Amino acid sequence: MKDEKKYYAHSLEGRPQKEWQHLDVHLKNVAEKAAEFASAFQSSDWAWNAGMLHDLGKADNGFQAYLCRENGLDDSDYDGAGRVNHSSAGSALAVEKLGKSGQILAYLLAGHHAGLPDWYSSETGNAALPVRLEEGEKNLERIRIYAESKLTELKSAVPPERFRKAEYYHLWIRMLYSCLVDADFLDTETFMNDVASRDRTGFAGLKELKLLFDTVMDRKVADAPKTEVNAIRQEILSACRNAAQQASGLFSLTVPTGGGKTLSSMAFALGHAVKNNKERIIYVIPYTSIIEQTAGIFREIFGDENVIEHHSNLDPEKETQRSRLASENWDAPIIVTTNVRFFESLYSARSSSCRKLHNIVNSIIILDEAQLIPPTLLDPCVDVMNQLVGNYSVTMVLSTATQPALPKIDKATEIIPEDLRLYDRLKRTEYSFPDLQKPTDWTSLAQELQKYDQVLCVVNTRRDCYDLFMLMPGGTIHLSALMCGAHRSKIITEIKEKLHNNQPIRVISTQLVEAGVDIDFPVVYRALAGLDSIAQAAGRCNREGKLHLGQVKVFMPPKAAPRGLLLKGEQKTRELISTGAADPQRQETFTHYFKLFYGSLNDTGGKFKDLLVKDANPNLYFQFRTAGNDFKMIDDNAQMPVIVRYGDSEKWLDQVKIIGPTRDNMRKLQRFTVNLSKYIATSMLADGRLEEVNKKMAPGIIAQCSMKLYDATVGLDVYKDNLPVEDLMV
Repeated sequence: MKDEKKYYAHSLEGRPQKEWQHLDVHLKNVAEKAAEFASAFQSSDWAWNAGMLHDLGKADNGFQAYLCRENGLDDSDYDGAGRVNHSSAGSALAVEKLGKSGQILAYLLAGHHAGLPDWYSSETGNAALPVRLEEGEKNLERIRIYAESKLTELKSAVPPERFRKAEYYHLWIRMLYSCLVDADFLDTETFMNDVASRDRTGFAGLKELKLLFDTVMDRKVADAPKTEVNAIRQEILSACRNAAQQASGLFSLTVPTGGGKTLSSMAFALGHAVKNNKERIIYVIPYTSIIEQTAGIFREIFGDENVIEHHSNLDPEKETQRSRLASENWDAPIIVTTNVRFFESLYSARSSSCRKLHNIVNSIIILDEAQLIPPTLLDPCVDVMNQLVGNYSVTMVLSTATQPALPKIDKATEIIPEDLRLYDRLKRTEYSFPDLQKPTDWTSLAQELQKYDQVLCVVNTRRDCYDLFMLMPGGTIHLSALMCGAHRSKIITEIKEKLHNNQPIRVISTQLVEAGVDIDFPVVYRALAGLDSIAQAAGRCNREGKLHLGQVKVFMPPKAAPRGLLLKGEQKTRELISTGAADPQRQETFTHYFKLFYGSLNDTGGKFKDLLVKDANPNLYFQFRTAGNDFKMIDDNAQMPVIVRYGDSEKWLDQVKIIGPTRDNMRKLQRFTVNLSKYIATSMLADGRLEEVNKKMAPGIIAQCSMKLYDATVGLDVYKDNLPVEDLMV
């Protein structure tokens, strides 16, 4: 029996029904586009089936009546009572007709708007897949004639052999989900907003960008001063270009700080992309505090239009319509993002976060400062890195000065030949370590620092930074995450200018200065910490080799590092110092250090195997949503973002107060936020120093209340009244 009714997927406001998108057309368009995306990992038939089934529920009379009513049309041809859940009917049909294969599709279909569901309902209740399937069975009966007419268009599919291992299923399903939700969004956008759809095109190809890069680099090399450091940087650049000709795989790029890793790793990536037909380059950075610097370097070479920044601290003034669209699904040649965005997306259950995942396939990922992967998420991060390289044609580069001995990582090919002896030849500093029995008090340290015209002192916490800074003379610069992103950028620019002009400058900073901030001091003091942190601080000392040797002075602060990972790092460094094995200028020292450090951890994220692997074979039970909620590289429960009054933030705060939060005003305010521990934030809300901006329209958006609370030197002055809490953030 044939269903003669016309069914629509999307309407156009103010336009007659003959211009609406037919459901048959939408299903086929999405199936074709999803299949095209999934062909990159040999799963086209699966994505096709998902596309053909995803919106079957829209054939329900209730949904069709809803479209008519929303457009002011007579809905008497349809007897539905209202809008229905259109995702569940296709899920139920998939399971009914395709069995276990259908169960895989059911996760995608049920979640293509609401997010990938869990199987068990203990955490997510009615959002669990069995509950959705029960609902879908009822919805399916109302559209069965139409639904079964689509069965002839489905393709026979079994999971590709390499994805059938229990530990591989969850990422493969998430990749299929990415293909479906991106295809669905793009087809809907093409129909509803063809202007935006056209804005997604026009990026340069990687071959073109490589020619541009090579021209710029040849000029840089020719114009660089003829110093020993620059000669070594050129050797590193050549090694990266040579290694680029190798086949796809996992690589390490181990170069001491100041060796030019950023540009040399890009040289490798571009050459490798052209050689191996890679789609894009994704540069992953640990901290938002340095991402603008790196993205700025790439923009100068490739042009603003070809470099997409995707992170929470992005300056909206730099964002164009095309860059905003490209950041949604990473369909651009060069992406610069953060560890948080990258790894959290790979474990997310949300459609908006997962859209981009299929565009990671057949790409090159440069993981900058790989040692900064949170140890509590080490297992799932390493697992997904191995899978991307082994199953999804990804080339990954672990780029760092202190190459970590990541447990369970597949064997990497080192890009730099041993005979370059970089650690010996790029020795630009001399370390001095303290007597572990003799801590230095802040007053004595402040007096010692005043002996130098140019000195950087890096401490472990924001409270330490504040306390030491308060003992320093006027003109000293304070740098910590108590300052909002816009403020930090301004201060880092000021530091660079003073150093360039050889002016006196003393800086007290937290460790946010360590990972990639391009500054060069003759003397650096570092509070005792993990050996990798000490080496990163040393990377800000005599960076250009202008001195015979810069001085890196490690000191014992008045109190040990805070409990947790910081303290574990300090303890392992103590072990190395006490045995005379703490030489940060020997590569094998870090192998030893990281083995000690990782070996001391009690939790490296093993619970994600319980959520995503344990019941994969043969049951295909996954806790996607619970895993996505739990996989947080920054603990949202431990801190609270606070909007501060700095620069022109007042204008955007006033707008939020009047009209509530919008995408535009909240993007503008991201550069004016400071994360506080919830204890401090709650205390400051209670005494009136912070306030909710708009309780009615925007509950939970917190802002600085007192105009005097934000200081031009220290940022948000939370310690003015000596709040009795240790702030562990950098």
